[in-house]
Amino acid sequence: MKLTERQTDAFAELINIAFARTGAALSELTGHRVILNAPEVAVYRTAELRGALAKFVPGDVASIHQVFAGPVAGDALLLLNYAGAVQLTDLLTDEDQPSVFLDESAREVLTEVGNILLNACLGMFGNLLNVHVTFSVPRLHLETLDELIDSTTSDKTEMHYALVVYTAFQVRDSSVKGFLVIVLSVGSLDRLIHEVDAWEAKQGK
Repeated sequence: MKLTERQTDAFAELINIAFARTGAALSELTGHRVILNAPEVAVYRTAELRGALAKFVPGDVASIHQVFAGPVAGDALLLLNYAGAVQLTDLLTDEDQPSVFLDESAREVLTEVGNILLNACLGMFGNLLNVHVTFSVPRLHLETLDELIDSTTSDKTEMHYALVVYTAFQVRDSSVKGFLVIVLSVGSLDRLIHEVDAWEAKQGK
């Protein structure tokens, strides 16, 4: 399943709205200007996900994982490589000396970052696309990329796709790469694309 150019642009525009809200919320929370770069959006079958992400997130990864349910249901994750997760929490918490691991307070900061971002994106479905979803409390996981992908595709009986959104957090003259990954069944992705098409048509483009 591939998105058309117009669908890709519409998804990017919608996610950019959520990213702007996330940046504003993180700026207010931390006292630092936080900007999320304009997103790049692609859709992969989950079987292709490992190949698509492995070169960007080698080794262990940190993910904030939220399960959501409703007319569109699936798994939403903020995904960072481990070093990037450590760097991002340092930038957001005024650490003078670079950290080498995520301590308890850093994990709490990272979970809150993921919570703000995922809620902004999932809330956007309800606010702009009229697809109201409920979501679980976000959980932080530290694991390999293989373990992460396996954990989001436990139902092997149905084809799943992943909406992969690449961005970077800009904080204090530094940039940390990250991914928003939304894993969906075929039915949920079809519904989401249908609602995005309807939203895009209303914009008069």
